[in-house]
Order: sequence, then C-alpha cells, then structure tokens
Amino acid sequence: MKTLPEIVTAFAKGIARSRVSLLGAMIVTVTTPFLFGAILYDVLFHIDNTYFSGAIYMLVGPAFVGGLVLVFLGLFFFKGKEEVRLFTLEYLKGYFTEPEKFSRMRKLVFFAVFLTCINLLIFSMLGYRAYHYMESVGFCGEFCHTVMNPERTAYLNSPHSRVPCVECHIGSGADWFVKSKISGARQLFAVAFNTYPRPIETPVHGLRPARDTCEECHRPEMFHGDKLVVKDIFLEDEKNTHVKTVLLMKIGTAGDRAISSHGIHWHVAPENKIYYKASGRDRMTIPEVTLAKQDGSTLVYRSGDADELGEEAELREMDCIDCHNRPTHIYLSPRVAVDNQILSGAIDSSIPFIKKKAMEVITKEYASQEEAKEAIAVELNEFYRKNFSSVAEEKTDQLKKSIAGIQKAYADNVFPEMNIKWGTYTNHLGHNDDVGCFRCHDEEHETETGEVISMDCDTCHTILAEEEADPEILKTLSGM
Repeated sequence: MKTLPEIVTAFAKGIARSRVSLLGAMIVTVTTPFLFGAILYDVLFHIDNTYFSGAIYMLVGPAFVGGLVLVFLGLFFFKGKEEVRLFTLEYLKGYFTEPEKFSRMRKLVFFAVFLTCINLLIFSMLGYRAYHYMESVGFCGEFCHTVMNPERTAYLNSPHSRVPCVECHIGSGADWFVKSKISGARQLFAVAFNTYPRPIETPVHGLRPARDTCEECHRPEMFHGDKLVVKDIFLEDEKNTHVKTVLLMKIGTAGDRAISSHGIHWHVAPENKIYYKASGRDRMTIPEVTLAKQDGSTLVYRSGDADELGEEAELREMDCIDCHNRPTHIYLSPRVAVDNQILSGAIDSSIPFIKKKAMEVITKEYASQEEAKEAIAVELNEFYRKNFSSVAEEKTDQLKKSIAGIQKAYADNVFPEMNIKWGTYTNHLGHNDDVGCFRCHDEEHETETGEVISMDCDTCHTILAEEEADPEILKTLSGM
C-alpha cells in the first residue's frame, strides 16, 4: 500500500523524469512565493507603482500559469517510464474500478485536491487583481509612457480627471470589454514593434456609442435654462491688461420640464432626430444634414459639395460626441493655455509684456519638451535682462515662477516626440479654434425649398460683453 510520502515522492520523481515537467516545476517554485506575496500585499495595501504591478500581472502571473501547464503536459504527454505511470489515465482507472485499491487512491486524490485548492486560490487572486490593474488609470495612462503620456496629461487637466478611463472607453457589458481587450492587444504589439502612429489618431469610429456612455452621468432631459460664462483674457500689451468676455449660453433643454426643446441641447431632443453624412473619416466636412421630425416628416439640408458624396458615405445619427469630441483629452490653444496660467497665478501679470513673450516662446517649434523647457527659460531670462533689468534684478522669484508657468503651458499641450503641436487635435465645441458649429451652421446647407441652417449667433448664446476691462453687466449682476 502506497503511503502519502511515497505518493509525493513518486510525483516528484515523475516530474523529474520529464524535462518539460521539471522546467514547469522550477518556474512554479520560483514564482509562487513572490506572486502570492505580491498579490496579497496589493490586496491589503495597494501597489502604486504601475510598472511593478505590470511586472506582477503581465510577467510573473503568466509565467506561473505557464509553469503549471508545463507540469501537466510533462506528466501526461511527455512522461518518463516508471514512476510517472502512477499518473497515467490507465493506472488511475484501475484504482477507481478495483475496490481494494481505492483506499490507496484516496491519498492521491487528497494530495491532488490540496494542490488544486492552492492553485485555485492563487488563480482567483491573480485574475481578480490583474483585471482591476488592467482597468486602472495607471495602466491606461502610464504603462506605455511615451505613447500615452500626452493623453494622460490632457486627461489629468480635464473636467473628467476623476472618472476612470474605462468608464468611457469600455463601460459595462462583456461585449465592449472583449472588444477593448482585442484592440488593446493590437495596440500592445504596435508599441512593442514601434509601429504606432504619431500622433495617436482620435478614435472617431472606435468608441462606444456616445449617448450610451455620456448619459450614464449626463441626462440631457435635465438640461435647462441658461448659463453665464465669463472668459478671462489677457492682452499682449505691456500691462497684460485683463479683459473679460461675458456670454449667456443658451444651454436649453432636450424637452423635459419645458414646453418644447430649445437652445443648444435641442439637437438631442427625442422629437428631433438629426442625421448627417460626412465626406471624410474625420467628419470635419458635413455636406448633408437630415432632420427627422416627430410627425414623420423630414428636411434634408445639402451644401454645394453634397453631390460629391459617394454611396459609401455613412449616414450617422448625431450624438454628444459630434460636438463634445474632446470631453476629456483636451488640448488648449496657446492663448487659452497662457491665460489660464496667468489666471491661476502661475504667471505673474505684473511683469511687463509677459503674455506677449509667453506667446512668442511657446509657439516656436522645438525637437523635444526638454529642449523647449531650456530654450524658453534662456530666451525669457535674456529678454528681461536686456530690456527690463529691474525685473531681472528685483523680481527674480516672480520671473522664475512665471517661466515655470509658461513651460507648463507648453508641456501640457505640446509633445514633439509624438508630433503633437498646437492645434493638432481639433475641438468642435463652439468655434474658437476650428469650424466647430459652422460645419453645419453656415447658412450654406439648404433644403429644396430654400430653408437654411441658421448661422445666427443668438441661437446658442448672447454676447453681453466682449473683451471689456470692466464689463458693466458684471457690475449689474453683482449689485455694485
């Protein structure tokens, strides 16, 4: 009768008789304590280092699983001659069919169950933590640092910086999870073989349906009323004059809690179905727009180049992303980037011509961010040393801080290594830096009866003040 030690010894000898099993056993022996300890630490305390987590879940974990597979293959398919016979299907069959041998078989079963339970425990912890790691912001934004650094930087500066990447890029449901992982595998190979595009293309056609995503948090039927927007602008004069533009944005409603849909969000009201055909993959040129009304009638607006649309042109229903195409990965224009730094106090507006010089240095082309950082500092220090020596001598700290603010304005929006320059990514929200709204609202899209899509500014907003140093409307609103 075989004792448990004998069974274990036979198991070990069986592994030793197979080089495949021996290799697998060595891998499992080496990886198991480290993997189990690292996962346990991650569960209890969380590992912050993205690359260390990546090594655990993308290298050590698969190595452990691969080692177990090798042990199994070696025992049952690349086995030795004698001891490994204990683990062949023919030998085990005899123990199940002959009652006198069953008691000896139980010890083998208990040993196998024990090992299986340990492996299942490690598998469960590995799978659970690996899943959450690959859904983390760190994995999405930091693991492929060079490629994703621009998107991560823009994401951290955006209004959605506290929303995990997967909430928008994957969302709920197994189908989109599988699609994202298949796409991720393709992207991983692109990074490994250095074949990824520079810059990364906007995934216009690869995101989840925008309304399925956005409306989990943003309910258009709850949008109503108007919104006062004050834009702070600093002029490029010696005093960096602070002026303001005041807009009353007609946010409007998609129909709920109002007599009828109106304002900007009229576009997504249930009774107004808008479809369009774009002439390019980037959807920058839209020659044809169709409005399907609630009564079943339709209006087709076509511009002069609509006849050039081919039969393959996609008919797409308008949704959130057609206007909010950069809801998170927002790249600012040079003017806005510098104005924001001045407004936050990172750039001292008391320094003469600081806005003008900032615009000059950040709009030059540099080979890398490091080169830009150094060149910006050298040029600004040299300018104020030559032309405003009092600033260089008496406001040394303010100038140093302002230079750092200007460097940040550049570093947050321009990434030469990825061929991302000012204006590389267009933002359709409004019409400040590209055509935006005017892709459709240009009064050139016309129906057969002569009706056009309006270009009237008051449709979406009312300008209450434009680049005024002390707008009267703000005094009135504040009761001063």
